[in-house]
Amino acid sequence: MDLKSEIKKRRTFAIISHPDAGKTTLTEKLLLMGGAIQVAGAVKSNKIRKTTTSDFLEIEKQRGISVATSVMTLDYKGAKINILDTPGHKDFAEDTYRTLTAVDSVILVVDSVKGVEEQTRKLMEVCRMRATPVMIFINKLDRVGKDPFDLLEELEEELKIAVCPFTWPIGSGNDFKGVYDINNKNIQLFNPHKGAKTAPILTTDELDNPELLEHIEKSSLEKLWEELELTKDLYEPYNEGLYREGLLAPVFFGSALNNFGIPELFETFIQIAPCPTGIKTNDRIILPEENKLTGFVFKIHANLDPNHRNRLAFFRICSGKFERNKMYFHTRLNKRIRFAAPASFMANSKSLVEEAFPGDVIGLYDNGSLKIGDTLTEGEILQFTGVPSFSPEILREVINKDPLKTKQLEKGVRQLTDEGLAQLFVQQPGNKKIIGTVGELQYDVIKYRLEAEYGAKCDFHSLPFVKACWLSSDNKKEFEKLLQLKSHVIAYDKDDNPVFLAESDWMIRITKETYPSVNFHNTSEFKN
Repeated sequence: MDLKSEIKKRRTFAIISHPDAGKTTLTEKLLLMGGAIQVAGAVKSNKIRKTTTSDFLEIEKQRGISVATSVMTLDYKGAKINILDTPGHKDFAEDTYRTLTAVDSVILVVDSVKGVEEQTRKLMEVCRMRATPVMIFINKLDRVGKDPFDLLEELEEELKIAVCPFTWPIGSGNDFKGVYDINNKNIQLFNPHKGAKTAPILTTDELDNPELLEHIEKSSLEKLWEELELTKDLYEPYNEGLYREGLLAPVFFGSALNNFGIPELFETFIQIAPCPTGIKTNDRIILPEENKLTGFVFKIHANLDPNHRNRLAFFRICSGKFERNKMYFHTRLNKRIRFAAPASFMANSKSLVEEAFPGDVIGLYDNGSLKIGDTLTEGEILQFTGVPSFSPEILREVINKDPLKTKQLEKGVRQLTDEGLAQLFVQQPGNKKIIGTVGELQYDVIKYRLEAEYGAKCDFHSLPFVKACWLSSDNKKEFEKLLQLKSHVIAYDKDDNPVFLAESDWMIRITKETYPSVNFHNTSEFKN
């Protein structure tokens, strides 16, 4: 099949949400629909010792949260689907932000009981920055939640996006009867024990439909028809152009846990979600139908298979065709490399890939030559933009608790920070290692994984710094003066770029005034 046909089949998207909104449960149900798995993990009950397909790290199973992006690939009705299930917890937001650079659209899950939450707003800000098309799934309709009109108003005001309901709920909580499919004019009845009735009931706006009255009271039907009339006046009609520009979000209602309302969401997604499109580099926009391969690394994972201690780079293909064992140009290292065993994913299950196309996310086994943000091409010197490290807000020194395991600790800290889980800065004298994160939970994960995967034990010593800023300047003399006089608050990242460790925002402001030719950057992408 030719390149354009392969591109047209691809749908690469992320599922994002605030923690506990039901994101991972929705992922499972989509995989069930696509036949990629046979049984979903019982995420609702700790008593049932099953875990979800996409939460594969041991610490995720213990805590019941996602702390790493998972990639899952499936075929569904002629489409090739790449699902990226992201961490919901705010402490792992940086992993989610980077993942959003590798997708063409997103499905945002919102809890109907809690509505828009803090992390929901932050995730939407990133989607808005990139004009990423968004669909919204309002979950947990089987619980007593907010009025649907109030929810949609909240979505528009808080997330700054117009909404267009594609389905509409009939009641909620114990009175939840089902959803009305606005486009197909049918009702899917809800059964709390079996999810959905097998066949939707075709409807008109008549109130005396005997088949409907068997399941729904006449008063509930009257309310439904009234609400549907209101939706026509209150909300934008669907416009594909506005959706593709990230300005209009189709909205669906349902219950992921009960696998209800999801077929309507997924079928619509297959029809209207974008195929891979152009992606920016520092020089030009790369179009997917270009014949030569380009792509970038957006995530690294060490020890994906604990038995083999391997290191895997998650690689998004942007143009051309990737082929196993073919030589590709590593633009940062200025050398050619090849990959003998590229992999496609089903969470922690992998299969060998002979070829892959724009939109696909594949795993590249790596000995340490690949880093987050690296670009591979067939010779052109390019750098994809928008995959930065962000300024950490918590900084702590690594304290080795077992001097006999110093080498293991060194290796573990470097590999785990290579994943983008946290950032590593080294300060002299003394080769002091400082780990910077955006949240407390990351330290727990690092500590756990260092012991479980590398046999190294450590503690973290709190430091008085509240921010780390990358530094650059065209004034070499003034730059060197700052680095010398402020050496006690200067560290270096893994690429040997100087970083200013600030005890307060006031300190940053004063230093900027003292050294006006020096630039302070909140991300590592200032060089591009």
